[in-house]
Amino acid sequence: MSMIAQPAAESATEVVERLARAGRMAQRALACMSAPAKEAALKSAAKALRQAAPEILAGNALDVANGENNGLSGAMIDRLRLDPQRLEAMADALEQIAVLDDPVGRVIDSSVRPNGMELQRVRVPIGLIGIIYESRPNVTADAAALCVRSGNAVLLRGGSEAVHSNRAIHAALAEGLAQGGVPAEAVQLVPTQDRAAVGAMLAAAELIDMIVPRGGKSLVGRVQADARVPVLAHLDGINHTFVERTADPTMASAIALNAKMRRTGICGAMETLLIDATYPDPHGLVLPLLDAGCELRGDARARSIDTRIQPVADNDWDTEYLDAVLAVAVVDGLDAAMAHIARHGSGHTDAIVTSDQMAAERFLAEVDSAIVMHNASSQFADGGEFGLGAEIGIATGRLHARGPVALEGLTTYKWFVRGTGQVRP
Repeated sequence: MSMIAQPAAESATEVVERLARAGRMAQRALACMSAPAKEAALKSAAKALRQAAPEILAGNALDVANGENNGLSGAMIDRLRLDPQRLEAMADALEQIAVLDDPVGRVIDSSVRPNGMELQRVRVPIGLIGIIYESRPNVTADAAALCVRSGNAVLLRGGSEAVHSNRAIHAALAEGLAQGGVPAEAVQLVPTQDRAAVGAMLAAAELIDMIVPRGGKSLVGRVQADARVPVLAHLDGINHTFVERTADPTMASAIALNAKMRRTGICGAMETLLIDATYPDPHGLVLPLLDAGCELRGDARARSIDTRIQPVADNDWDTEYLDAVLAVAVVDGLDAAMAHIARHGSGHTDAIVTSDQMAAERFLAEVDSAIVMHNASSQFADGGEFGLGAEIGIATGRLHARGPVALEGLTTYKWFVRGTGQVRP
């Protein structure tokens, strides 16, 4: 009896290469779609998300239950969990992105050379973007929408803790986008949770044009260490709020409480509170935090404010808690505060609360972070709050894009040169 050989199963590398090649082909078609066509397709995707709410929430409930059984932290569960309100916010974000100004084709600048040649720098899509992310299922929708609006194809690789949520969201998006004429391969979700797929994406230098990691320090560190593809990195959000001596006490207390406790598990949450040694009401800063259930860890001067403040360890200054835990230090003025931030900050978001305009301007100019704020909560470090519709991440590096990365950050440019027969002598 003859045996018919069965085709060998694809390896993770073969899966990634197949998807990436299909994504590159789809991106060529997507790049030619008009702005109104992309807008209509994204609105169709938002409608499909709403219609698929029962399936998405059911998948998410399974992920949350698995996460709780596997001991995920409260912060991770909060990032993972969806409810009708969060799902509606996800659909709203797609509609907001849909109506943003399309960056593709925008003329950055132009000039005419002495020989009469006309030069323009024009925004174009980057190409195929790989997104490697953990926990947050909303990244599936936000990343897809931002990439489609900016003319990029996207290859999504979500974490195993959100696998059912991601698959349900992607299925809805794919259906809605296809109804709007977007090629199905323009938004793809890697179907395997094999960790080798991440390595394959990082090695796909000829197929993937940029990798964006969204997740914890270990994930981002691995991506940066192993990638042969350009990386747009989002590092820790070790964010500081400095309450300067002239700060309005009511404002300072409200900002400090909101910056930490509104949502402790997001990257814009404050992780260290710096209090000027001559600020007149330090109790008014720490008491609301303690009453809200926040654990405070402070240096000797901070502990003298309230006996419930625990001793700080050296590594607390360099920790992104993503939980109701806060480091507190008393510092000797603006220069000491900025020195502390320079030593321990991650370049994400840092804020000053002050009535001294000169102190505020110095802080904004001299603190080398992607986002610097005056008299505002660091919880505003978010693409939606910046009017960008959504974000692919907060870039903390110094090249290409910095801060919330949205449509413009997902484009590059090329030169258009128009001549009338010029030849170079």
